Amino acid sequence: MELGFLGGGSFPLQGRRNIGLKKEKWLGERRNVATMAYDHLRVEPKWQKVWDEEETFKTPDVPKSGKGLEERKKFYALDMFPYPSGTGLHVGHPEGYTATDILSRYKRHQGFDVLHPMGWDAFGLPAEQYAVQTGTHPRETTKKNVDRFRSQLKRLGMSYDWNRELSTTDERYYKWTQWIFLKLFERGLAYQAEVPVNWCPELGTVLANEEVINGKSERGGFPVERRPMRQWMLRITDYAERLLEDLDTLDWPESLKTMQREWIGRSEGTELSFEVKSHSDRSISVYTTRPETICGVSYVCLAPEYDNIMELVTEGQKESVEQYVKEAMMKSDRDRTGEGSTKKTGVWTGSMAINPVNGEEVPLWVADYVLGGYGTGAVMAVPAHDQRDFEFATEFDLPIIEVVTGGDISKSAYDGPGKIVNWNNALSLDLDGMDAAEAKMKLKENFAETGLGKWTVKFKLRDWLFSRQRYWGEPFPIVFVDGEPRALHESELPVVLPDVDTYQPSGTGESPLATIDSWVQVRDKDTGKDAVRETNTMPQWAGSCWYYLRYIDPHNDDVLVDRDFEKYWMPVDLYVGGVEHAVLHLLYARFWHKVLYDCGVVSTKEPFQRLVNQGIILGNVEYTGFKNASGEYVSTKLINEVDETIKRTGEKVFGEQVDAKDLLKKGDSFFLKSNPEVRVQARSHKMSKSRGNVVNPDDVIQEHGADALRCYLMFMGPLEQVKPWTTTGVQGLSRFFQKVWRIFTEEDEDGNAPLNPKISENINPSKEQLAALHGTIKTVTQLTEEMKFNTALASMMEYINTVAKWEGPIDRCLLEPFVVLLSPYAPHLTEELWEKLGNSGSVSKVPWPKHNEEYLAVDEVQYSLLINGKVSFQLIVDESEN
Repeated sequence: MELGFLGGGSFPLQGRRNIGLKKEKWLGERRNVATMAYDHLRVEPKWQKVWDEEETFKTPDVPKSGKGLEERKKFYALDMFPYPSGTGLHVGHPEGYTATDILSRYKRHQGFDVLHPMGWDAFGLPAEQYAVQTGTHPRETTKKNVDRFRSQLKRLGMSYDWNRELSTTDERYYKWTQWIFLKLFERGLAYQAEVPVNWCPELGTVLANEEVINGKSERGGFPVERRPMRQWMLRITDYAERLLEDLDTLDWPESLKTMQREWIGRSEGTELSFEVKSHSDRSISVYTTRPETICGVSYVCLAPEYDNIMELVTEGQKESVEQYVKEAMMKSDRDRTGEGSTKKTGVWTGSMAINPVNGEEVPLWVADYVLGGYGTGAVMAVPAHDQRDFEFATEFDLPIIEVVTGGDISKSAYDGPGKIVNWNNALSLDLDGMDAAEAKMKLKENFAETGLGKWTVKFKLRDWLFSRQRYWGEPFPIVFVDGEPRALHESELPVVLPDVDTYQPSGTGESPLATIDSWVQVRDKDTGKDAVRETNTMPQWAGSCWYYLRYIDPHNDDVLVDRDFEKYWMPVDLYVGGVEHAVLHLLYARFWHKVLYDCGVVSTKEPFQRLVNQGIILGNVEYTGFKNASGEYVSTKLINEVDETIKRTGEKVFGEQVDAKDLLKKGDSFFLKSNPEVRVQARSHKMSKSRGNVVNPDDVIQEHGADALRCYLMFMGPLEQVKPWTTTGVQGLSRFFQKVWRIFTEEDEDGNAPLNPKISENINPSKEQLAALHGTIKTVTQLTEEMKFNTALASMMEYINTVAKWEGPIDRCLLEPFVVLLSPYAPHLTEELWEKLGNSGSVSKVPWPKHNEEYLAVDEVQYSLLINGKVSFQLIVDESEN
């Protein structure tokens, strides 16, 4: 049976039941029987159980080939899968999940094959730390946390295909992570190197960067030093150019693409050498993107880890340089580069370097703001035109020589365009007065002709450190025979993590796996020689680099992914996640995907065609009033809120929490009721346990329902924006659903809530009613497609407000399309309403309604005639006679 939307499309009713409609009640009548409230605690579990039992959202089977394959439409919606922490979800997590769920449900309505999976990025440091403290196997902790996350997501009504659920810790999964590593190793993209790590002698272990705070271990506060250790590295730098170029093909936020471009950091410049005066056989190679500024060099600076640096240090400076290098090597790269700090440190080597262009001698320094892993590990410092060099020169009273006009170098470095000055005929070139950009090209030509310098392309991107001295991670498929690494055969995969007696560090810096001799000592399959396993494990990034491919074919033990299935589903059509993964995860995943493309495993050059970053949800607004030393309130208008001092006097003020009920709102500001002249600070903060502002979605669902939470997360504002949480906002969505429920139902004498008897059929809707419906269909369709979920919800609210004003019986053809429109947003409520309307089967399988432009045509247009700025009369024109 088909239900027509009055010219706007149709869908099957899937077996309508006789519902015995009463036609004597009208929309505007008072009811003698009270309306039953919508009971989300009854409705939501009911439909979640149905979806589970009937596998409502199972991904359709896709034929490998055939005539009909080209006619099918697919939509692959992917969430950045979570690390299942012990704290469970907070309300910020479901924001992105809800967005992809709405789109997935919407696309199903439109007849798309939808792949919408969920899994777990389950290897990670917290589970291992818990194991060290308690002896509990990380597998047990992870399973418990996964079970909680899954339960929370099901309560939220997410339409995931749970048949495709995966975990990076499953050996059937990490078998293929190991297989990908073998491909990297075979292609020369995986190699070993001595790399500095965070070593804590007191704890006897290597620490991750996040476990080191101000040079000390997070646990215990023990000193941490940087120590070189054998590590696996991946040559992501071999793919730098492709990673950069292919960004232009992606539908990603431009700000995110900019972050990746800057991380890759492609630059063109010149490599040239500064001879060391006291060492005629030694020279310092530097790389510069601005060779035209070389006459402004006032010192050359080396990284503390520069090769054989002590050979360049004079006898009188050895002790101070050795001490400085030791201290610098205990710092992380992040600490060394400052992250906003202008304080620079360094020490003179006692040696002088010779400028290859003008022959001038400049001091050779060591400073930790120069990193050994970037460029050549040495810089020619031009303080007048580089801010970091300017800060260093200012700190140590070194010359600042202007060589490009345009700035005030007494205040800061100038790196803009200008004219060359102080060149002084160096290299017999007359560059003074020449535009700096032109001078740069002249020098490029000169260096090529004379061999003084070499023009080259460099990247800031470094090779990927791919080892962890941990237990809880993917084992490497590598053994060492006579000290040389050998790849295992594919038939030997997976290399399974063994059980251990203790998760305590080995004490040598190696993984706890190194303590299990029975696992470490093996026989080489090819040579029959004794061999030892690699005891490092892979980083957490490994499993998350390719999980989107395994969702396509999760139960295949023969290949990573079936080629036909991959070709059908890839690329991912929509990827949603936090901007905190803008660089590392996305860059690593793109790198692995390109390697798999070169291996013929995948058919696309890029994995994620469209990417959307959801904004952070902040905690409830917190109100802070400030008092002076005398205990008197001071208005924030008079305060410098950064350092919490009174602007006029510099006197310190002290903040204290103020209850919202004690405040008045004036415009966008809040003032004390007791003293309306005192403005207080109103600010939302990122949710954290330490602030006590974390909102548990379980509590919100219990009180207001999953649909209310889902819709509020979307109604707060545009998906990409940062937004503050307010409980009253959820209450507003809950009231909206109660209003919808009252329109569709009416409590009977037995306490049930059958369909409202004023809903009938074969009623001729008015022109205004049809316009309201089809206008809503058009608007909601467009806004849902554009992921403008907040305004789509507002449109549906407006329609319900309009419906509530209609008097008399209402035709079901005005309400059934609305149920379909609302179903991606509020799936539980709409399944219940769909059933009450007499339909069987899930509303999620019903075709999406289409609007009819005929019902949106304007019959009459009213024009106002103004004389002297006042409306004199109005003219109504019949558009049909236009």
